[in-house]
Amino acid sequence: MNAQQHPALELFVDLLAHPSPSSMERKLADRVCQHLQQWGYAPQRDGCGNVWVRLEGRTADGPLVCYAAHMDEIGLAVHAIEPDGRLRVSRSGGLFPWKLGETPVEILGDHATVIGVLSMGAGHGASGQAIDWANVRVLTGLTPAQLAEAGVRPGSLGVPLRSHCGPVLFGDPTDPLVAAWTFDDRMGVVTLLRLLKTLAEERRRPHCPALVAFTVQEEVGGMGAKVLAQRERPDVFIAIDGCPITPGAPLELDGRPGVWTRDRVAPYDPRLIADLCAAANAVGAALQPVAYDVSASDASMVFEVGAAQRIACFGQVRENSHGYEVARLAVFDNMLRTLLYFAEHWEG
Repeated sequence: MNAQQHPALELFVDLLAHPSPSSMERKLADRVCQHLQQWGYAPQRDGCGNVWVRLEGRTADGPLVCYAAHMDEIGLAVHAIEPDGRLRVSRSGGLFPWKLGETPVEILGDHATVIGVLSMGAGHGASGQAIDWANVRVLTGLTPAQLAEAGVRPGSLGVPLRSHCGPVLFGDPTDPLVAAWTFDDRMGVVTLLRLLKTLAEERRRPHCPALVAFTVQEEVGGMGAKVLAQRERPDVFIAIDGCPITPGAPLELDGRPGVWTRDRVAPYDPRLIADLCAAANAVGAALQPVAYDVSASDASMVFEVGAAQRIACFGQVRENSHGYEVARLAVFDNMLRTLLYFAEHWEG
């Protein structure tokens, strides 16, 4: 199997072609809308860039459930342009320079995209000190005037060069691993798109009324989800995101998705966790519970501002979080099967 023969990876590759650092999700949102319209949906958009569709439930008076995945990716931000055209940069979201190394990047100017390479200095005689953003420059080969013509300025955002982003299949061909630049959170977007495609093609409906949302700026504070939830007031907010294998986390890359039980912002609803686990069991999968002392999701950040009454978060278990991430290919189908069963059977 090559990387585009699996339906989740085929859609992932399609979406990955559209860079979407936080606050610049518009092109990816356009592509999401194209898919939704192809399947007969009429997606809605708001001023901050969120996209969503509203689904009638088989029970009209059931609780309103929002299933959400964020469209933005981590990246880097230009802080200054030096006289020789080098860019001083820092992170946008939770990106560390050692996750990238000296790699090609795309700087998304207002008028054109500029290709550059991260530079961290000579390795000869280096003492092994930790690298932070103060040690990093982006070599562009352009003058400040040429950069200005492209619309590169302080605040311009950048991401790794798309041709270097994967995905790559490797390991046991009967149960492969797959790696790519941040499944976070395009694979959540992929899962929700596959859910909507299945519902449309098979004429199926969720049990409870639902919003299926694709949010913006999660990596910089859950901004889009807060706007959406404060306006729509869902009873339940479920983030479809990843489960990073942090030090000590009891997670394995074995095809089982993970389910968050708490994070640095809030605990998650124990009844929803149990119901999601039951849905996974019903389709022959299982969820791996994990508690985080760091990280946060759209769901916990929505709960923090009082915009939903009950929250949950589940998704693919992944190694190398916020870098070139690795997951078991089987996990993406298990996410879809679990979510489809939950949406069709959960009664509130």
